[in-house]
Amino acid sequence: MRTNMYFVRHAHSTYTPDEVGRPLSERGLVDAEKVTELLKKEEIDMVISSPYKRAIQTVEGIAKFLGKEVVIEDGFKERTLAEKPVEDFNQAITKVWEDVHFSWEGGESNILAQERGVKTTFRILEKYEGKNIVIGTHGNIMVLIMNHFDHQYDFHFWKKLDMPDIYKLTFEQKKLIDVQRIWGEK
Repeated sequence: MRTNMYFVRHAHSTYTPDEVGRPLSERGLVDAEKVTELLKKEEIDMVISSPYKRAIQTVEGIAKFLGKEVVIEDGFKERTLAEKPVEDFNQAITKVWEDVHFSWEGGESNILAQERGVKTTFRILEKYEGKNIVIGTHGNIMVLIMNHFDHQYDFHFWKKLDMPDIYKLTFEQKKLIDVQRIWGEK
């Protein structure tokens, strides 16, 4: 039985140091409506999201369309890069991708974040086998999960993601059998 997981990288957000409460920007809100319209065509059964506001806001439109609540799943939150804001984000993110075991103080290494995301993915696959599931999430954790199944999804792939972006991952039990990008042209 096939299960489809639609990993939705959140739309553009207005930067604030409040990682959990950071909202979508005006552009992000417009794009979230486009995400809803695309997902209406996919026969979605349920909507799950990271607890971060920007991820929830990106997928709440499809949940409202379905008349369902967004189920919050902590395992899909963004990887913690460091305990405190880093001086040079590009240098900091490059370093953790170059050495999968490295972590900045108070942060998660790629390995730890990936284990968290994959464990959550497997749990969702077991619980909702045969369903079409939207996952509101973040770029780094999404690519780390995809990388577990196929190493072509790496740092260079992450850098090319849009905000938002949608990837449909099709599974047979816990085996990834297909990946399709469904965001496409805006």
